[in-house]
Amino acid sequence: MNEVQIVVDSTVDLSPEMVKENNLIVLPLHVAFKDDVRDYKDGIDIKAEELYNKVEKNGGFTPKTGAVNVAEFVKAFKPIIDSGKDIIFTGIGAKLSSTYQNAVLASKELPEGRIKVLDSGSLSTGTGLLVMKMVKFKNEGKSVSEIYDEVSKLVPLVSTKFCIDTLTYLFKGGRCSGMTMIVAHALHIHPVAKMIDGKLVVYKKPRGGYEKAMDAQIEEFMEDLPNIDKDCLFITHSGRIDGCDKYIFDKISKFYPKENIHITEAGCTVCSHCGPKTIGILYILTKPRAN
Repeated sequence: MNEVQIVVDSTVDLSPEMVKENNLIVLPLHVAFKDDVRDYKDGIDIKAEELYNKVEKNGGFTPKTGAVNVAEFVKAFKPIIDSGKDIIFTGIGAKLSSTYQNAVLASKELPEGRIKVLDSGSLSTGTGLLVMKMVKFKNEGKSVSEIYDEVSKLVPLVSTKFCIDTLTYLFKGGRCSGMTMIVAHALHIHPVAKMIDGKLVVYKKPRGGYEKAMDAQIEEFMEDLPNIDKDCLFITHSGRIDGCDKYIFDKISKFYPKENIHITEAGCTVCSHCGPKTIGILYILTKPRAN
């Protein structure tokens, strides 16, 4: 049985320490700004704070993000295959980016059966949770096919949600209407978005301060608590967070093993679309929610 190499894209939003400790290979997505010919690689050439600064200097124009292309996948995959290892790849969900399909196309240019490409159906550390399960199964000595089969079962059990401080980035990126943004600001609504059927949709619209939106996530966490996997939970944010990560940690760490709660910062792909002060609680359920 061949050794397994886990390959991910930059949207998994795991900390550099977790990437290094678990020997992950990370392929960056692309970030492009108006009137800037440079192709920025997410997490390599640009980080979130620099992105926000550039947006502010450029009159509020938000950047465009681009998938890892087929040639980049082939370039990354081939040396691993040539070294005798098998590959399992996952990254941003197939309904959110062409990255997944590009990975599938690249895998067909290399020896059959050596590369498994998993559609996470998620983004950010929702995908990161699946990656950590891949690591666990790899360390248990499972083959690439066994890892793929086991993790595939977990995809529909991942709870990925975020509350969003401002809809400006979503509006400028064409992901919400101007009227929705105006109404949300006027009524002090901070929406909570959740991954449902592979898409990020707004499913709660709490009114009031940002704390209300965080509390909506915490309330759902408490409802889910009896059925939450205890291996790993992420609190993931997009920077400029003003202590919101500590607020959530202090609330939920009374009920979940502190040592298994990881606070991470999102990369530029997520930040480009959600903007600063976006924060989420992400975990895997042991069985589907009733609703």
